[in-house]
Amino acid sequence: MKKKEISKNIVITGSSSGIGQALRNHYTSLGHNVIGISLVDDDYNCDVSNFEVMKGIFEDIAKKIDKIDILIPCAGFGLLGAVELSNNSQIQKQFDVNVMGTINAVQCALPMMRENGKIINISSVCALFPLPFKAFYCSSKAAISSYSDCLRMELKNTKIQVTAICPCEIRTNFSKNRQKEFATNERYGNAIKTISDNIELHQPKRMPLEKAIKKFVKIIDKKKLKPQYIIGTGIKIGYFFQRFIPKSCMLKLLNKFFFPKEK
Repeated sequence: MKKKEISKNIVITGSSSGIGQALRNHYTSLGHNVIGISLVDDDYNCDVSNFEVMKGIFEDIAKKIDKIDILIPCAGFGLLGAVELSNNSQIQKQFDVNVMGTINAVQCALPMMRENGKIINISSVCALFPLPFKAFYCSSKAAISSYSDCLRMELKNTKIQVTAICPCEIRTNFSKNRQKEFATNERYGNAIKTISDNIELHQPKRMPLEKAIKKFVKIIDKKKLKPQYIIGTGIKIGYFFQRFIPKSCMLKLLNKFFFPKEK
């Protein structure tokens, strides 16, 4: 931490693994007061989709600190499977954790946030590009991006900044822990399993976590935040050019890339 930098109170959900854990370790090493909320192995253990439990946690946090400077809702998971055949309870859980978990954290934290506070929502490249058999994850992250924009507009007079970070694929256990539904029929054949296998094979090519965290930190530490940040050069280029391509063509390109051809 720089000599003149004041220690900040930072709350991170999903801080027991992946991006959340790496961000917690970084800011803790700099002397900031980081409070973690996760299902297990954290300062507070809970399901972030449970509003009443989250409310109680933040009430307890309020007894220990006077304000929250930075909120980073990182809790989330992925779901892979065909829309037609996915389990409704899994679908509900996808949105409960990824969307309502973020909303719950924000609603509970905002009363403790003051001028210069920051809300760093974690979206995804999947919010920018639709992908076959990842409809619910893509939809949940698209919801986070839109939600962040709306929240930013509502807070424009408070000097509390809001942004959504859309990272590319990062080398963590996220894909390994993704919930997979391989149920299929004559419409899909082996496509779901093949795509899942291809995702796993792509793991070594993903951005190293250490490199990604440097980019996250650079964004979070900015004095003035933009509404959205994209991490990943290829993703930035693709997102720029998709504005000049008809959506039907873009969907065909994405489908050709991800959807295996029948033999």
